[in-house]
Amino acid sequence: MPKITLIGAGSHVFSRRLITDILTWPSLNNSTITLMDIDEEKVETMAALARRMVAQAGVGATIEATTDLRRALDGADYVTVAIRVGGSRQHITIPLEYGINQAIGDTSGPGGVFYFLRNAPAIIEMAYIMEEVCPDALMLNYTNPMVMISWAVDVLADINYVGLCHSVQGTARTLAGYIGAPFEEISYWAAGINHMAWFLDYRWKGEDAYPLLWKAMEDPEVYEKDMVKWETMKHFGAFVSESSVHLSEYLPYFRRTPELISRYTSTKMWGVPVEDPTRSDPEKRWAGVEERRRQQDEELRRLALGQDEIPMDRSHEFCSYILNAMETNEPYVFNGNVANTHLITNLLTDAIVEVPIMVDNCGLHPCHVGDLPAQLAALNRTSLAVQELAVQGLVEGDRESIYQAVQLDPLTSSLLSLDQIREMVGRMFDADAEWITI
Repeated sequence: MPKITLIGAGSHVFSRRLITDILTWPSLNNSTITLMDIDEEKVETMAALARRMVAQAGVGATIEATTDLRRALDGADYVTVAIRVGGSRQHITIPLEYGINQAIGDTSGPGGVFYFLRNAPAIIEMAYIMEEVCPDALMLNYTNPMVMISWAVDVLADINYVGLCHSVQGTARTLAGYIGAPFEEISYWAAGINHMAWFLDYRWKGEDAYPLLWKAMEDPEVYEKDMVKWETMKHFGAFVSESSVHLSEYLPYFRRTPELISRYTSTKMWGVPVEDPTRSDPEKRWAGVEERRRQQDEELRRLALGQDEIPMDRSHEFCSYILNAMETNEPYVFNGNVANTHLITNLLTDAIVEVPIMVDNCGLHPCHVGDLPAQLAALNRTSLAVQELAVQGLVEGDRESIYQAVQLDPLTSSLLSLDQIREMVGRMFDADAEWITI
């Protein structure tokens, strides 16, 4: 049975979801599951919950918990990573002082660049240790910003790696709902970059479903649930992954002014709180985040220490399906983030792209996509330009590349002068000085 290591296992929701998924597969439910987190109290609470889940499922998995990274990785067959280094409040508040109202601020724009500078060194350290103690293991990374972290790992380390996200499969299911189709009757082909992968083909019972999507967009109720993505499809010709809220950060059309944010934001959109549909108050937003974390902590402790039955339905996360395919040799196809080894031929070679990947006992087999439609590739390239320079800055220890990365961000460059951007980035370096390694 394999050893599956979960790094960042103190995560309230995500680790519990992955543990549940692992325990639902006969090929995996007798594994050794090693939980690692730097917060001893959280990882021990998660371990207590996991042992209850093992007992409830009646399976033979062994649960380990540790704060020692090397011990957790030693002998691992699979390593999942979902971490956050320090807080990220200033990634939102400092740009907001300059008029840059980021919706999430963890994968694109100035917030995404600095989130990368904080998270990437920790994951690169994990990759280096994996080279020593589990060189054949597969790292399955969920940590954002996905493209930049994956790119840095690809440049600096020699490990088996794939970056995973929820956006493609989540969007595919959402689209099925918009057209009234059972998801099991849907097939699709999506490719691009993380959070901006394009549904190049979307079919219901083998028939092109795009005419139904164009019709669905005309319904005000449906349109309001995904305004940014519908507008992107209207003007560029394809539906895109990730949420409308997140996508609005990647493009210069939706967040330049309070009026635009209000126009393209609705409480019906995923991720938008009812009490603050424009998400313009960072203090209120942060207070909401803290309250949700507090509630999740309480729920986790109640489940770990109580007697209530634990919900254990398998999720739609790709991770456990990939592990099952590798253990059983039953092929599985998913969308993952890997180096662009001529997979998408009109995007930068060796950049990180999100493409269909077939997996079996021989490993990962990324699929060739060819050229994206020119307008879709162009939108991907605007984001890749930022990400390429940010990765270059980290790899070469060059702060100037970081300044230039933010200067190229579509939203930032639509709002600020070069001098203003430089001042803002300098302040962000100062705010993150404890964590910055360049």
